[in-house]
Amino acid sequence: MVNPKHGQISNKSCDCSNEDRFIWPRIKASYGPIVPPTEVVPEGVVIPTINRYFYILTSDLDLTNGAILPATLFWNDQTDPITEFVIFSPNGYVNLYINAVMQEGGIYTLSNTALTITPYDGTLFRGTPIIIESLGFTIK
Repeated sequence: MVNPKHGQISNKSCDCSNEDRFIWPRIKASYGPIVPPTEVVPEGVVIPTINRYFYILTSDLDLTNGAILPATLFWNDQTDPITEFVIFSPNGYVNLYINAVMQEGGIYTLSNTALTITPYDGTLFRGTPIIIESLGFTIK
């Protein structure tokens, strides 16, 4: 039931709470001045290069003391085993996905030869996928 004085709804039909709930006013879009886009003439073409590396844990991994996973455990997009990670520095970046969730940059480091996960009070369980995505950019 709407309380016309306060714009709130009384929750009388629910036995779980007698709290009043706030009704947000409708949001109206307004149009500001239209600014035409500026024309940008590129001096080159940016070409991205993407390398992805995959590993599925074969046993539980206790992270209490951190973990180091050598590059030789991983394979690439073509399912070929690798010996090192390609890192594009300074013109690129790396993402780490554990169980398909992107991880914060501060919990890991990546060198050409290994992924190092910082100590954490937790365990990654057998069957968890670990994916490293290395992106680099060049201009031609």
